This record gives sequence, structure tokens and C-alpha cells, in this order.
Amino acid sequence: MDTSKRRFLKGCGGAIAGVSVYSMTRQPLARDAAEESEVKYAMLHDENLCIGCNACEDACREVNQVPIGVSRVDIVRTGPFGEYPEQSYRFSRHSCQHCEAAPCVKVCPTGAAYIDKETGIVAVNEDRCVGCQYCIAACPYQIRFINPVTKVADKCDFCQQSQLTRGLQPACVLACPTEALVFGNLKDPNSALVKTLKSKPTYRQKVDLGTRPKLFHVRTVDGEIVL
Repeated sequence: MDTSKRRFLKGCGGAIAGVSVYSMTRQPLARDAAEESEVKYAMLHDENLCIGCNACEDACREVNQVPIGVSRVDIVRTGPFGEYPEQSYRFSRHSCQHCEAAPCVKVCPTGAAYIDKETGIVAVNEDRCVGCQYCIAACPYQIRFINPVTKVADKCDFCQQSQLTRGLQPACVLACPTEALVFGNLKDPNSALVKTLKSKPTYRQKVDLGTRPKLFHVRTVDGEIVL
């Protein structure tokens, strides 16, 4: 999207911008939630299997052409815990939670942030983003950012455009050497994701906010790293 188009949309204001974008793209604005779809993608990060190698971060950056200085995925390391030589670290994934009640979608004035009704993925339509940063302010997980190259709001989309359209798993999942990441369809009882969710206790972040995130975590159990 060129800068002149973005300046035009900014000047129009929220409601007018929404109408203008609709006219230009000839597509509906924000899509409805994926309540009727047979597919609802989600991801699980097993903190016990994660070794903090950052391979997922590197793969995401390469496949999705994420510029240096910003990131769609971060592995946050905390620690050390315990006394030497029995020290350990904890690793947690920081990325889009793909909320079913996504605050970023609710505040977007142009429909650029939307929930894909076919997959449940919280996605971004770059052609509609005016860079107002409302989504960044609204996200309680603080994972959105303005891409310094495209100048639009960016974040993890489960590699919807770069990998899923080619029938591939997200780049981070394929790059993980310990299979700490599991991606799949929550509505498929035979998916590896659902089977893992049924076999391990998990948690999600900030569920008290009612965002209904779809990024699950297996909490770290101190004492050893299971590979």
C-alpha cells in the first residue's frame, strides 16, 4: 500500500475510511467469527520441550520476511532457577493468541484486522490497514507492531499466506527440533493438537479478560528437560 493511499484513508476518519476501503476492494469488511466453520486453528507450546534455541523465531522471520528489529514470535527466557549445577531455565512463547473475541478486531476502524471465518485465524488485510495503531493499543498481549517496511500492523498469522496455502505447517512448527510446537484444528478430534490437549494440562494467558485465546501452553515442570 503506497503512502499516498494511507494518508488519504487517515484523513477520512474511521467511518468514512471504512466505506472508502469497501468501495475500493469490493469485498466485505471484517469477517464474522469462525463459529460456523469446521476448522478452527490453534497452537500449543510445550514449555518443557522448548530448549530456547530460537529456531522458530528465525524460521518465522525468513519465511514471512519479517524485518530485523521486529518479530512475530519471541521465545522469552527466564531464570536461572535453582542452585548450580542444578539450575534450569523456563521458555515461553510470546506471539499472537488468535483470540476468538479479539480486541484488535473490535477496534479496527477499517476491517483490516479480522477473524477469518474459514480458519479462525486473526488476520490482517494490509490493503485496508491505515496504520492508526488502534489494534496495537487494544491488544492485551502486546504482540502487534508496525512493520517498518510495509508500514502496516503486523503479527503472527500462523503463516496463513506463506505456509498454510501450500498445505504446510507454520514455519515455526516445522523448524522446532524438539516438537515443542503443535498446530492443528481444534474441531478435529483426531488432530495431533486435540490429542495433545487431552493428554497434558495446559493454560492460556489472561483468560480472565474474556478474549478466549487459542494459543495454549504446557506449563514448565521444574527439575528436568524432557526431550
